[in-house]
Amino acid sequence: MSFSLYEATIPTMIQMLGAGQGWIEKAKACDIPEAELAGLRLAEDMLPFAYQVKSMVMHSVGAIEGVRKGSFSPDMSEPETELEKMRLNLGAAENTLRSLSKGEVDSFIGGETRFTFPPRQIDLPFTSEDFLLSFSQPNFYFHATTTFALLRMKGLDVGKMDYMGSLRMKQG
Repeated sequence: MSFSLYEATIPTMIQMLGAGQGWIEKAKACDIPEAELAGLRLAEDMLPFAYQVKSMVMHSVGAIEGVRKGSFSPDMSEPETELEKMRLNLGAAENTLRSLSKGEVDSFIGGETRFTFPPRQIDLPFTSEDFLLSFSQPNFYFHATTTFALLRMKGLDVGKMDYMGSLRMKQG
């Protein structure tokens, strides 16, 4: 089997973005005020829940856009704080990833992508596949896991199957 960058990244991002929408639905049904949820942190020096959700979008669709441009810089603007808007953003990201062709994503192999973060004078060169696999993919999972952990910490009824979302089972 040959390597497919698409298969190594996109299907699981779609799976996790779908799962994230389910977590947000459960959060909307709980009695914790939205503003409190949006501001949750595991530690004082960590960005809040709302930013964790935003980062799932940033390190999926945003990473693909960065690879297309040849550079990626994190969006540090204020995140959405309304749960429904967070859910819609995750859904839009999922739909965007679903529209990608395997051929396009696989064509990124061998390209160049730079990660830049001017406030800290960071400029890191990557091949496009290494950017997706060694930078954005781990960041995507970090932010997804943190989002999920914050909801668990507040007592929401979410478990491992909620985290995993819709599994891609063998057909027939």
